[in-house]
Amino acid sequence: MTVRVGIPRGLLYYYYGPLWTDFFESLGAEVIISEETNKKIVEMGVKSTVDEACLPVKIYHGHVKNLMDQKVDYIFLPRLMSIYKNEYICPKFCGLPEMVNHSIRNLPTMIQPTIDFRKSKKDLPRIVEEVGGYFTSDRRKTEWAFKKALERYQQYKTALSQGVLPTDALARKNDEGFHTMVSGDKIALLGHPYNLYDDFISMNLVKKLRGYGLQVLTPESMDVKTMNEKAAVMDKKMFWSFGRKILGTAFHAMEQQNIQGIIYLSSFGCGLDSVLADIVERRVRRNSDKPFTLLTLDEHTGEAGMDTRIEAFVDMIKWRRNHENNFSTHGKHVHSHQSIVR
Repeated sequence: MTVRVGIPRGLLYYYYGPLWTDFFESLGAEVIISEETNKKIVEMGVKSTVDEACLPVKIYHGHVKNLMDQKVDYIFLPRLMSIYKNEYICPKFCGLPEMVNHSIRNLPTMIQPTIDFRKSKKDLPRIVEEVGGYFTSDRRKTEWAFKKALERYQQYKTALSQGVLPTDALARKNDEGFHTMVSGDKIALLGHPYNLYDDFISMNLVKKLRGYGLQVLTPESMDVKTMNEKAAVMDKKMFWSFGRKILGTAFHAMEQQNIQGIIYLSSFGCGLDSVLADIVERRVRRNSDKPFTLLTLDEHTGEAGMDTRIEAFVDMIKWRRNHENNFSTHGKHVHSHQSIVR
């Protein structure tokens, strides 16, 4: 009987999901991805989590419960401490296994390796062997499976670096079609991957922006070297990995004439975003004349309010394009107002 391993469709699924999926499938397991985020999953997550948790963590708990309903044998829930040298992941990722273990009863066997590459990646072979041991005692098979998965993952990352968004790349892999990039005005969409690419959390933000004829660029579609160089202009090193990516993308977008505006999508209660969004907004307003808007989401956010903010942002871009040589003499910069959707 084939072993069924569940992967929650939350947090860093859109970043590492293809790697984990290919690895387990190469080991002969049947991979079950939790359903796309929906109202029921959100409600289950909210009920299973402490009130102080941010929206993405609450939703992740809902995805775990969704996998339990699908009768999986294992659930893969790694403890992510650090994925880059001298950098860290959000503290809530570090304690996520404990949060889930203590919040949800009758869990199946949990695969919870600790991934900490802050000093080096020398422990990677041991981690791979530890996870592979749940499915096979053949060490060589485990090594082969991970090597194969890593090769495919590199193809996934290459597609992202060419401007393909994770949701597009995953849809292409699953033969559900492939959305080519819109050849219109470009905007930079900033935020964490678990906010940007979950259509339920973001209320289909990417699709709505594309519907206005806009080409959407995110931190995942940025050249890594350029992004790191731009982030390095900070007085102190940004030691949060996704913070570095967001700041590097923002600073690069500010300097590009073909990028017409910047949107920051944040989740209410995110400690990192409370700092990052403020830094980005201050820099954009001080050093750039690009429209900027901040959208903050939680489980009570209404879609109508979001749509109004997006429409106003797009109208500003169109107005600037049509009147770029006819600015008022009363002010140097024209900006859209900060938008907080609650």
